[in-house]
Amino acid sequence: MRHPAVWAVRRLVVAPAVVAATVLMWVTLPGWLLVAAALAPVLPGRWRALRVLWLVLLYATFETLLLAVLLGLWLASGFGWRIRSPYFAGIHYDLVQGTLIVFFREARRVLALRIRTDGPHPSRAVDGPVIVMCRHAGPGDSFMLMYALLHWYHREPRVVLKNTLAWDPAIDVILNRVPARFISPNPAAGEDLESQIASLAESLDANDAFVIFPEGGNFTPERRDRAIARLRKLGLERMAARAEEMVHVLAPRPGGVLAALEAAPDADVLMVAHTGLDHLLTVGDLWRELPMDKQITMRWWRVAREDVPADRDERIDWLYGWWERIDAWVEDNRPA
Repeated sequence: MRHPAVWAVRRLVVAPAVVAATVLMWVTLPGWLLVAAALAPVLPGRWRALRVLWLVLLYATFETLLLAVLLGLWLASGFGWRIRSPYFAGIHYDLVQGTLIVFFREARRVLALRIRTDGPHPSRAVDGPVIVMCRHAGPGDSFMLMYALLHWYHREPRVVLKNTLAWDPAIDVILNRVPARFISPNPAAGEDLESQIASLAESLDANDAFVIFPEGGNFTPERRDRAIARLRKLGLERMAARAEEMVHVLAPRPGGVLAALEAAPDADVLMVAHTGLDHLLTVGDLWRELPMDKQITMRWWRVAREDVPADRDERIDWLYGWWERIDAWVEDNRPA
């Protein structure tokens, strides 16, 4: 649900503030460079402050440029009249893809990251619509998944995201113009999230990918404990016992997954796991690890639709079984 007051703050306060901050950073860049260079010999790591400064400036610059282009697209669409048409949706997807390609290449260079993928190769990609279910852990995994789907698999994602991400101005504008949903992991009374998810998953085209994170949030030990306690509070002792056996993932929340499977009966499923940065839980963790010099491994599994159970309870058991498999894969592939 869109609250007018919150929407107004995001569009009329936060977005202009980001643009102003970006301009200010560029104007004062010589001073920032001097400070970062002076800190380099003091701080541990190789030019840690300069690396962070460059990535923050790069992200803010992309954000500002995207907002300017998005304003131009709104004007070109007849002041928003055709902004949600397939033609303009395609332009928005191309814009996001181009931005992610440039940003990820630079981030990989600056942070000394490597990305390795296992599973279905893009040249042998699944034909037809797919439902993508991804593990949620570590910094930037949503962006990494969008990069892979757009650039490697040439898909147009329909993504379900936490509503807190709408405070990013460019994400807010773009995902309100293409098929997407911002939802709260803890909905208010009477808020039917499953219907919203089902409506988003309906009528998927051959190049569409419906994306959902069944855990509902990034993994932390505290969230894992709360998820297990929530299952026990609901009287789901068997699920709680299975969740306790999974040490690297949260217990999946089946409601959204079941709604998507019901709304897209012909879609195959892609399961996605990743590891490499999932031990970085706080800003302090990220800072200590810079430059990272690490490898991120992504694993993709294709599940043909005929292998997905039809019964609701069997689908829940099937989802838990896959999350147990993902947990075991993370255990076997996570960095020492």
